[in-house]
Amino acid sequence: MSAVVAVNRRPGKLWAFLQFPLTRFLLAVLFVTVPVTLLQLIGKAAGIVSRSPAGAVLSVVLLLTIFGGYACYVHCIERRKVSELDRRGAVREFVPGLLLGAALFGATMLILSLCGVWTYTGLNEISAWVYPLFTALLVAAVEETLVRGVLFRMLEEGLGTWIALGISALLFGAMHAFNPGASATGVIAIALEAGILLGAAYALTRHLWFVFGLHAAWNFTEGGLFAAQVSGHEAEGLVNVQFEGSDLLTGGAFGPEASIVAVVVCLIASVGLMILAQRKGHIVAPFWKRH
Repeated sequence: MSAVVAVNRRPGKLWAFLQFPLTRFLLAVLFVTVPVTLLQLIGKAAGIVSRSPAGAVLSVVLLLTIFGGYACYVHCIERRKVSELDRRGAVREFVPGLLLGAALFGATMLILSLCGVWTYTGLNEISAWVYPLFTALLVAAVEETLVRGVLFRMLEEGLGTWIALGISALLFGAMHAFNPGASATGVIAIALEAGILLGAAYALTRHLWFVFGLHAAWNFTEGGLFAAQVSGHEAEGLVNVQFEGSDLLTGGAFGPEASIVAVVVCLIASVGLMILAQRKGHIVAPFWKRH
């Protein structure tokens, strides 16, 4: 299996500069974040709030902008087909990703319930889960296009799948170091559970749809259904729960994804995904081992 690489071979110093990995990563960030930021500023100026019908419509526009910005980056800078956003497999991979993400967080909550560290405290209106869904989709879209679609893929070009998986996981954990309630334990937990799991999901499919669904469903199940803190951020969802006990189990102020239970559950799933990826021949060797 070969890594997905840029195919731009135009001569000249400018194009050589544009093909430098750090340059490409920064350009990808600009292509994705600049139009998204502009739309968010316009929405704020228009008085649109996230938890409203207008906010939901804006979220859909932002989702399309994220994927459109990434596609423009690939076409303009890497000069290749955007194979990782191939529409032919979108539903076929997105839905299993949703199911897996929900199942993994559901398993985490079940184990934590058996450990007696959370209790049910009430039910909100059914509509309470609608708006967190859009938030989960937006966060997943931004992070997966940039971290797995760009960072992981570029690292893999030279260093191979396993090293790219480790480095991208560490950087993904570090990205959450400034979140509310963040701690060294929370950052390490994110790196081990989400960083490795999501990288493994991309390695298996070589598309963003599966990993996008997995990421969105995990966050939505955590904050939209169980109303638990998501990476330190307060959530308002359908089922209210209260956590009590050791931070090692509850995740403390960062939320249950910083729990040792979440780490173990996701690492087990990651091993399974990487075994499947290896069987499919999707593991890329580092450049010094290629013939």
